[in-house]
Amino acid sequence: MTPDLRTLTQVFGRIGVLSFGGPAAQIALMHKELVEARGWLTEEQFLRALSFCMLLPGPEAMQLATYAGWRLRGTTGGLIAGLLFVVPGALVIAALALGYAYFGGVPWVQAAFVGVKATVTVIVLQALYKVAKRALKARTDWLIAGAGFLSLFALHIPFPVVIALAGAIGALCSKDAEATAVEPVHQPRTLRTLAIWSVLWALPIIACIALDAPFFTDIALFFSKLAIVTFGGAYAVLAYMAQEVVSAYGWISPEAMIDALGLAETTPGPLILVTEFVALLAGFNEGGPWVALAAGALSLWVTFVPCFLWIFVGAPYLDLLAGMPRLRGALAAITAAVVGVILNLSIWFAAHVFFGSVGEAAVGPVRVIAPDWATIDWISVALAVQAAVMLVFLKIGMEKTLLVTAIFGLASGVYAI
Repeated sequence: MTPDLRTLTQVFGRIGVLSFGGPAAQIALMHKELVEARGWLTEEQFLRALSFCMLLPGPEAMQLATYAGWRLRGTTGGLIAGLLFVVPGALVIAALALGYAYFGGVPWVQAAFVGVKATVTVIVLQALYKVAKRALKARTDWLIAGAGFLSLFALHIPFPVVIALAGAIGALCSKDAEATAVEPVHQPRTLRTLAIWSVLWALPIIACIALDAPFFTDIALFFSKLAIVTFGGAYAVLAYMAQEVVSAYGWISPEAMIDALGLAETTPGPLILVTEFVALLAGFNEGGPWVALAAGALSLWVTFVPCFLWIFVGAPYLDLLAGMPRLRGALAAITAAVVGVILNLSIWFAAHVFFGSVGEAAVGPVRVIAPDWATIDWISVALAVQAAVMLVFLKIGMEKTLLVTAIFGLASGVYAI
């Protein structure tokens, strides 16, 4: 069944508005709407597309929506589905970021974010458990995950290098199984599509360089690089992004970085919209609200235009790619490495949430993160325990849990004042 554009727009608009809860919830929502309720995709088509999108850099749920729209109504359908998945959350993030920039320093606002930060640590640990349960099936997977963690936590090897090495190992170690039978490719127009979307991606970067705008050039180049290396979703790349925007560029503080993730968790759309929040705050610090809006729009462009490029170039070849055993092996190894990456992220977040002072300590020839135990924040610890009980044991939704812990954090701050 092929829907008309009006029906497709209504359905993907609904998906975009209701896409809370991260990629797992978003993928489940699309499966219910596209496979179960309407039969627009078969189970096999849906799962094959999901595997393909997980192999790509960028938010897999957004790319899955784009692929589904493309499969149903071509490029127009892909654009409608992809944009409707991103735009509602992007508008909410812009409003939240400007509100945070103006009022984030107010004591009662900071107190509310204590609860948000504590909940985020539990959410990240949940993501670690879910990815590990799916990815770590063999001893090799555990070894790759451990190596990925040590590479980032102790050896400080760049995240893109870790992902590239994991993919290479997975491809080389995969068994030479028979390729799956595939359908022929139908008039893909690959070179034309690649040229159009590559130019669209590059235009704002070239304009920033030509106008001699170093801040915007840095924004465009950095988030373009993130668009290439975001294998495994936003959680996987967040530690790398946080280290760069906090330490290398000095755009925002570690506390603001954690707040950014907390706010992104409360909005619809892909979690990678946290890049927009970071760019907006960086722009606000650089030159006020108008610079913030320009920086946010620029980050959105260079983050999501590549997603359309990957899908529109690769979608016609999906069946062919999905049948290659070496690529399946690379994907499995990358997913295993992501477990180690998320573990590193979990430690980084927890240290900055639960301790007032975080430094580094030498362990043999390497240096690792080391919190000052005298600065532990017991209120944050208690709120994290509360969040864990609500999310894990009582099965209360993420949005309600964030609201409740924010209220408790606010109450503790008011009492302290």
